[in-house]
Amino acid sequence: MAGRQPKRRGKRPARHEREHHLRVIGGEWRSRVLPVADRPGLRPTPNRVRETLFNWLTPMLAGARCVDLFAGTGALGIEALSRGAAHAVFIERDRRAAAAIDAALATLGATDRGRVLIADGTQPARHLAGERADIVFVDPPFDANLHAAALAGIDDLVHPQSRVYVEYPAYDEAAIGEQLAARYQILRQSRSAGVGYCLARVRPAGDHGAS
Repeated sequence: MAGRQPKRRGKRPARHEREHHLRVIGGEWRSRVLPVADRPGLRPTPNRVRETLFNWLTPMLAGARCVDLFAGTGALGIEALSRGAAHAVFIERDRRAAAAIDAALATLGATDRGRVLIADGTQPARHLAGERADIVFVDPPFDANLHAAALAGIDDLVHPQSRVYVEYPAYDEAAIGEQLAARYQILRQSRSAGVGYCLARVRPAGDHGAS
């Protein structure tokens, strides 16, 4: 009697194939899967974190102008566009990663709503002189110690109603809070699987935060 044949299962994507794709999780392009650049250290914001963040941002997404610093895969800016933002600027210094974001926007038919700049994410105002953003995403490489420089670099981009999203290693939560305290008020804060993240706004005039 012949031996029992093993059950065949649908082929799962290889690990590296799964990691080099981005899935939009809500809005107009929900469930669209986009290729991303295979670059060292590229770390898309986890789906669970994105879902929480965009639930926080829902009241102000329609018509918003966004800036996605250290854009990487473009996950945050693309998600914002999918959910109704009017425009997003993606700032990414890696040329291959920037080209992949450009390609994703073309695939989505959104080149008129998104602009990709190959530039330093700590100095966005140099490239966006006079522009203001309703939402700024600050998500630098975790091991590069760029959060303080990035927050200083957006001073001329934000206005009193702006929202600033910051993503960081969960163990750096206290340090990030100190960096934000002088100018920003944290509205929401959470963590997931070692990733900490918060949403902040510019402090009202006269509120100088922690002394």
